Amino acid sequence: MANGRYNVAIGLLGLAWFMVLGFVLIYARDVAPGRAQWITEAASGKHFETTLAHVHGALFSTLNIAIGLTLARTSAADTQRRIIAWLALGGLLMPIGILAEVIFGLPPVLVIVGALSIMTALLWLGITWLRAAPRASSLS
Repeated sequence: MANGRYNVAIGLLGLAWFMVLGFVLIYARDVAPGRAQWITEAASGKHFETTLAHVHGALFSTLNIAIGLTLARTSAADTQRRIIAWLALGGLLMPIGILAEVIFGLPPVLVIVGALSIMTALLWLGITWLRAAPRASSLS
């Protein structure tokens, strides 16, 4: 996993993708034909769920960037860093799962797995950071 390299790269790409989704939401609300209906329905149903996917996608992408950079600076074992990195990437299943619910009507299994994955990654990384000696170039 190269000490969080993929977390940073996928976090940046995910952030860009969820920003595009945000622009689509802005277009639907402010410019598209039928925007009055969109605004009326924005607080419920598919409109609200899509907004949740956008917000959580941007947040979890940003968290992956931070996790990737943090993993590169800890002296924890490679196995621990690899598991934490994969768990953090698995967190992106949450916003993807929300969109899968909206678009395909799938059950919220991916949402739950993603939420548990990102929470586990953050808890494990926090504990690992407290226990592991930071590298010389890292925070102290």
